[in-house]
Amino acid sequence: MRFSKELFSRVRHYGFSRLTERERLIVLSFVVGLFSGFAAVLLKNLIHIFSKFLTNDFDALQENYHYFLYPVIGILLTYIYVKFVVKEDISHGVTKVLESISRKKGFLRAHNMFTSIISSTITIGFGGSVGAEAPVVLTGSSIGSTIARTFHLNYRTMTVLIGCGAAGAISGIFKAPLAGMLFAIEVLMLDLTMASLLPLMISAATAASLAYFLMGSGYEMNFQIDSAFKVTNIHWYILLGIFCGLFAVLFTKGNLLIEGTFRKIKSPYIKILVGGLSLGGMIFLFPSLWGEGYFTINQIVNNLGNHILNNSFFSGYRDDKLVLIILVGVIMLVKIVATATTNGAGGSGGIFAPALFLGSLAGFFISMILNFNGEVVPAKNFALAGMAGMMAAVMHSPMTAIFLIAEITGGFGLLVPLMITAATAYLTIMPIEPHSLYHKRLALKGDLITHNKDKAVLTLLRLHNVIEKDLLTVKPDATLGELVRIIAKSKRNLFPVVDELNNFKGVVLLDDVREIMFEKELYTTKKVSEIMTYPPEIISHDEKMDTVMKKFKDSGAWNLPVIHNGKYVGFISKSMIFNAYRDVLVDFSEE
Repeated sequence: MRFSKELFSRVRHYGFSRLTERERLIVLSFVVGLFSGFAAVLLKNLIHIFSKFLTNDFDALQENYHYFLYPVIGILLTYIYVKFVVKEDISHGVTKVLESISRKKGFLRAHNMFTSIISSTITIGFGGSVGAEAPVVLTGSSIGSTIARTFHLNYRTMTVLIGCGAAGAISGIFKAPLAGMLFAIEVLMLDLTMASLLPLMISAATAASLAYFLMGSGYEMNFQIDSAFKVTNIHWYILLGIFCGLFAVLFTKGNLLIEGTFRKIKSPYIKILVGGLSLGGMIFLFPSLWGEGYFTINQIVNNLGNHILNNSFFSGYRDDKLVLIILVGVIMLVKIVATATTNGAGGSGGIFAPALFLGSLAGFFISMILNFNGEVVPAKNFALAGMAGMMAAVMHSPMTAIFLIAEITGGFGLLVPLMITAATAYLTIMPIEPHSLYHKRLALKGDLITHNKDKAVLTLLRLHNVIEKDLLTVKPDATLGELVRIIAKSKRNLFPVVDELNNFKGVVLLDDVREIMFEKELYTTKKVSEIMTYPPEIISHDEKMDTVMKKFKDSGAWNLPVIHNGKYVGFISKSMIFNAYRDVLVDFSEE
């Protein structure tokens, strides 16, 4: 072990010391792409093998009670693994990556390189109704973070390598390099500069090439364009986009509500029992909810949509159009509950695959209604467009959605309807829900890094780093003479007024006493409480920097006090913030 560490240290010193920073980033982006691509392929195959082993002998034409039992076992095993082996919450992988960028200077623990693979394999392999993409994004990003820390790279470079890991993970799991690169830009909100783009391209291409080498050159979904895009159907694709956008609002709010309800259950075992049995019941009624749902998506895009009722009580209604339309609508609603229940009860997975699943059902649902009395729109094309629309709305990533669907199906001939549906869905959800499910949790806490560099830098700033605590304080019952003696010792022009218990009472500005400070007859009669004023705004010790800056702007003040439970902490000044802002901007921006 010691020999390997010394060897690695020598390679790092002699090999990388001769390269420029840009050349190091290029080499490391290739390495990150290689490892993240392998992780994606490994996870995908583990889930497939696990799930196939459990369901291989199921009869498609009758219900199977194992659907009721497996999810409970999967969530229980996941909880035990996370609680006693990992000992850290690894759910919501993409949100965790975003949080590491905004709050932890890009730090992701090394165990995330493999622990999320194991937990999601257990959850999804046993039927958990979530996707593997978020866990593998956490895996890839952790690989990028770990490599960056190993080579002592700065925050900006570490952020790029985290994006490379995410791009490689998406590219590897779908064999879709363009989508992987766009995912890192749209969802992780990396800078759209050549310094970021080139490493992302290298990682995405490397991961996709490895996936092709290990898994063959076929597409993720078997699809052939039978009907070319017709301009006369544009209004129907717009309708589909609006439907996807509105349903995405329901998906986002439903997930937050249900997961929030599960968080109120204090006992983890009651949570597992309630969640596991509920999920098992949903999957027993609608087996298409099992796992990621890509098998169901393949059925829909190959004109076998009625087969989604296989293995259920409703298999006999496969050819009844009206019943099928109703049941597809019900499955879409139940899918929201199933996804949120899987994560809320203790499972490990993401919303990427559920968004694609719901999109295919949305396209199938609308096409069945339009084609009820004869074909008006091609159902297969609508299913693909629905996937792009739902993904664009749920994840707020229209470009990723468009190119992912085109890449995984080979349906590049449908780029126009994909773009129309994705753009319409995105425009529909934005006024209602300005943040995706990935970003909303961080946005509520003020920790979201965005493409707006000013806001991004403010997010990275920490209030405790800019609080000035060296100001001399004065008591409210002190005399003017005592105040003048304190002024003589100070190099500042403001003096916080606090009582014996350090409760903040106000502030004395040098300008307020300048005219009377030489009137000695007032030294014993004039009290500080008669001179002090109360500042126009108060800063709480845990406020975010964007709200702090808003208070400075609204009040016009240059200095404001920081208070915690009524106690004086210190003062914060605009000049101090600007200095800190400049320092962070140098590290955050291109040099």
